[in-house]
Amino acid sequence: MHSKVIKTAYYALVPLFILLFFAVISSLLSYFFLVLAGDVITMRKIVSKGTQILLLFSIFPLRHYLKLTWADIGFASKTVFIKQIMQGLVLGLITLLPVMLVLYGLEVSVLDTDKEWTISKIIIRAGLALVLAMLISLGEEPLFNGILFAGLKKKMMVVLAAIISAGYYSAFHFVKTKTKIPYEELSISSGFQLMAEAFSNVLNPEITSAFIGLFVVGILLVTIRSQIKESIGICIGCHTAWVWQIKIGKDFFDTNKNSPYYYLVSDYYDGVVGLLVAIWLSLALVSYFVWKRYIK
Repeated sequence: MHSKVIKTAYYALVPLFILLFFAVISSLLSYFFLVLAGDVITMRKIVSKGTQILLLFSIFPLRHYLKLTWADIGFASKTVFIKQIMQGLVLGLITLLPVMLVLYGLEVSVLDTDKEWTISKIIIRAGLALVLAMLISLGEEPLFNGILFAGLKKKMMVVLAAIISAGYYSAFHFVKTKTKIPYEELSISSGFQLMAEAFSNVLNPEITSAFIGLFVVGILLVTIRSQIKESIGICIGCHTAWVWQIKIGKDFFDTNKNSPYYYLVSDYYDGVVGLLVAIWLSLALVSYFVWKRYIK
């Protein structure tokens, strides 16, 4: 039993080691890139985006190392995959729209009357937000609910793999820093300074509400993956719809910090994800499992 616990803990920490490894590489490369290219972009962005890109490309060697097929990661045939994305978009709209409406009804989200919008501007902004949301989902879902979940469940119980996967999914959103080091003050150690600040931010108590909300989001997404065979397309579509609604909401609404219900959201993150999202999606998950256990 003791040996099994140690092995489980080891496998649970392997993704963290991989993340740290790529963050170190990105931190080193960022300095040499800026030395050659000049002051064209902040080191903070290079370290962050570089780490994300390296993680995404790691799917290919990890898939071969873990002996996983694309189906194991959750990809269906092209036709089914596209259909799943559309289904996921609908699911995402259904599951988050009630939250957006409740926040508006409680005056946590208030209409931004300072901005002037035309039909063409709304269409363009909505379209750009949808494209960006899709790109984010196409990157995060194969990484967390694809290779990470598939790899973990080969080594441990599905439930435990789901919890760990959702934990990494949530924590990953807070591995960031707002520090901007002036170009003239950059050194080879600057990237490591930013990396340390980014990882330490996961322990920031201000993220607690958003962390809980995103953890439940991660649980819902990994539940879809575990309950429906080859369903990464549904996760991508659902994730896209959520991100799209939040981005559109931020364009049209402001977060009212004076609302007595302000505690339901995390303004630290996006003004939407927080305790209300956690409660709502938890109820959805409980309802699903009750339906599956007693009604289906």
